[in-house]
Amino acid sequence: MARPIWTGTLSFGLLNIPVSLHTAVRSVDLHFHMLDSRDKKPIRYERVNADTGEEVPWKDVVKAYELSKGNYVVVADEDLKSVAPEATQTVEIEAFVDAAQIDPMYFEKPYYLVPGKRAEKGYVLLRDLMEKTGKAAIARVVIRTRQYLCMMYAKERALVLDLLRFDQELVPLADFALPAASAHKVSARELQMAQTLLESMSSDWKPEDYKDDFRAKLRKLLDTRAAKHKGVVHPADKDELAAEEKSTNVVDFMDLLKKSLAATRTKPARSRSAARPRRRARTTR
Repeated sequence: MARPIWTGTLSFGLLNIPVSLHTAVRSVDLHFHMLDSRDKKPIRYERVNADTGEEVPWKDVVKAYELSKGNYVVVADEDLKSVAPEATQTVEIEAFVDAAQIDPMYFEKPYYLVPGKRAEKGYVLLRDLMEKTGKAAIARVVIRTRQYLCMMYAKERALVLDLLRFDQELVPLADFALPAASAHKVSARELQMAQTLLESMSSDWKPEDYKDDFRAKLRKLLDTRAAKHKGVVHPADKDELAAEEKSTNVVDFMDLLKKSLAATRTKPARSRSAARPRRRARTTR
């Protein structure tokens, strides 16, 4: 198993489940390097001053935000730290919602949550509960220095954590000139013909049926080109480092669930998120 990008706990009321976060996607892009055509040596990119053309050492490089063309505000590392979210190691569930209510436009990137050692029972309890109810959990998590909104749901034997975009990240429909239904009258005949075409093209969703044809052709081209030339170096595979999983003591799940339920009845679930300041710092990825 690959190394996790984050380890911490999944908080469900008073129940804390040690988990690790693993990416659920992989890059299949073929990346190219820039070489000098004369000797096939890699080209190095340098940091240069746009006016003088002189190289700028790292110690003189600062971050800045461009307010307007040519007008910058310099931001020091200390400034970013002062507004960054508190670095917690917890996926804290704030509410449960119907998964169908969440617009796919909010989905950003999926991850797998893997239970730590001796944390399987709590993991299975939450996974089976979400599968039975069809609910998705809305939570927040801090990964590295950025706070994310996320949705957690059950998928087969796993709990999936899907990072969500915040509402202000989506461009509103009002920004576009979109046709109104009344502007272009569609006849019943046209609608019926279109529906017939749609039904003739309908099938079950099978993602494995859709391949990246461009990547396959490019991969074949590269393999053919490499076979014609000697001296192609294949780097050795890196050894996978075993991640040390956190362990947890045996807990009384019924007692924790009863206490959590009692606390929830005295304080609504969403009031916790309303009381918490929504701090979020963007950093360069």
